[in-house]
Amino acid sequence: MPMIDVADTRLRYRERGEGPVALFVHGFPLDATMWLDQMALLSGLRRCVAVDLRGFGRSDPVLDEVLTMERHADDLAALLDGLAIDAVDLVGLSMGGYVALAFSQLHPTRLRTLALVDTRSEADGDEARAGRDEAARRLLTHGRRDLADRMEGALLAPEASPAVRGRVRTMIEGIRYETALGALEGMKVRSDRTAFLGRVAVPAAVITGEHDAITPPAGARAMAAAIAGATYTEIAGAGHLTPMERPGAVATALRGLFAGH
Repeated sequence: MPMIDVADTRLRYRERGEGPVALFVHGFPLDATMWLDQMALLSGLRRCVAVDLRGFGRSDPVLDEVLTMERHADDLAALLDGLAIDAVDLVGLSMGGYVALAFSQLHPTRLRTLALVDTRSEADGDEARAGRDEAARRLLTHGRRDLADRMEGALLAPEASPAVRGRVRTMIEGIRYETALGALEGMKVRSDRTAFLGRVAVPAAVITGEHDAITPPAGARAMAAAIAGATYTEIAGAGHLTPMERPGAVATALRGLFAGH
């Protein structure tokens, strides 16, 4: 798994395939391995690059107490510079979607297309921010297994296979505590980018799971409606982790977005 120096840290990334680059950005509290299915399915069409964000997965540990979406977005731009990549098809899930929107606003010339998967554009409200604080407290008190126990049901539809559940637990139970705390704080203070949706100027797709309880379909439909020309795909039988739960359906939606670009 190659690594690259980015600003004051090193990021690990996976790549597979040839052609125009599709950059995949994982959610919380996951890592680049959540995209393995998509990389396998789309490698005949794209050079698929999936990065472990700052502090996540096999990327270097962090000292940051707050991991902001803007910091991650700038890291992605530096990653592209290091790999001599001009523009990408950017695919972000959940927290990765927050990062993708920040990237779209900060580095618009680096985008070819944008896919927002099981995510939202709004900032956290008071209840959500309190929930982040409680999650941080519980993590330090009860540990990563408790985090995995609580998040598994929220992330996955009841129909999710044991193999997918196992992969999710591996990622959650392997996250560094300081990374999880920094990410929770970063999501808590993230900017509201709903008004920015109307300024997205590249072909876009919004994809969500039928049973996504974290970012429900109604919000995803509204987000798609706010982006000029965006397509909306609702994945039947899936929860919040559609690329893992229904990989074929998500890959089909992404192929449709990539076609002709």
